[in-house]
Amino acid sequence: MKVLVFGATGMVGQGVLRECLLDGGVGAVLAVGRSPTGQTDRKVREIVQQNLFDVSNIADQLTAFDACFFCLGVSSIGMSEAEYAHLTYDLTIGIAQTLVERNPGMIFIYVSGMGTDSTEQGRSMWARVKGRTENALLRLPFKSACMFRPGYIQPLHGIRAKTRLYRVMYALAGPLFPLWKRLFPKYVTTTEQVGRAMIAVARHGTDKRILESRDIAELGGP
Repeated sequence: MKVLVFGATGMVGQGVLRECLLDGGVGAVLAVGRSPTGQTDRKVREIVQQNLFDVSNIADQLTAFDACFFCLGVSSIGMSEAEYAHLTYDLTIGIAQTLVERNPGMIFIYVSGMGTDSTEQGRSMWARVKGRTENALLRLPFKSACMFRPGYIQPLHGIRAKTRLYRVMYALAGPLFPLWKRLFPKYVTTTEQVGRAMIAVARHGTDKRILESRDIAELGGP
């Protein structure tokens, strides 16, 4: 299986890339992002692309892939809806449209978030934008598109968030993860489970177009 990973240097993307490298059924990975991953594994090829709003210059290299794991994302904190929509909806759909033209047989997996608003009408700005993005992806003629909506994700295996605030938050919350997992199993998962679940969906498909945190944890294993 050949896979594309967008956003492989973010916390979720690092976990997804790690699981791709460990999985014997994944033969090749192309990581695309604004910064290098630092990986030297023979499976991995990288494209460092500063302007992800226009990928026409690399479009010919984004062909003949079985799956795309789209892990790019930003926090909505401090942003207007227009700014957040540009960095979330416009960026994602622009890349997805390029991919579907060249990979109609591709499975596209998008990391959204728990609480995403499929109606696009709710009070939460980020949830509306994410919902609009999900809905647009589901309308594109991919072989299949699947929306991942994780809740709290615990980073494992030395993976760290890029944002300092999040690093502090995860450092404080990490020791409580076993308790949270026991008390709130519907709302917690790990970077390992997210990565394994993505690979499972790419390999076997799924009847669900939207996977919530518990679905992801079940697919990703213990």
